[in-house]
Amino acid sequence: MFLFTEESTAVEKTMRPLKRLNIHSAFWILTSIAVTYYFDFLKNIKETMQADSWWLSCGTCLLATCLSVAFYCILYLEWYCGIQDYDEQYPALIPITTATFIAAAICFNVALWPVWSFFTPVLLFIQFMGVVMLVSLLG
Repeated sequence: MFLFTEESTAVEKTMRPLKRLNIHSAFWILTSIAVTYYFDFLKNIKETMQADSWWLSCGTCLLATCLSVAFYCILYLEWYCGIQDYDEQYPALIPITTATFIAAAICFNVALWPVWSFFTPVLLFIQFMGVVMLVSLLG
């Protein structure tokens, strides 16, 4: 009898949902803000856009597609419709989002390589993690 109650409390502890804002997510969000500020991220993006970069435009469209699918899953399917396992009902959404994000990352790396050279993948990864942690606060 004692083992049963101990096991049930252990299961309840593992089933408890995690806090949305924790040290890990706060670290990535704050690091992303610091990279944006100290590397003049927005200014460099603006200058690259003014240089009429085809790679940046293509990456922006792909990222918009990726984020649209992600917000569709979070806001519409999960919040509005109440579907928790949308990946089971709509199995194509996750591969489409992943493929468009990888293509966008490649485009952004090519477009911004002249600006930061070897630091470009690191800076974009930090920005990516900051955005992912910020979006994860929604759902």
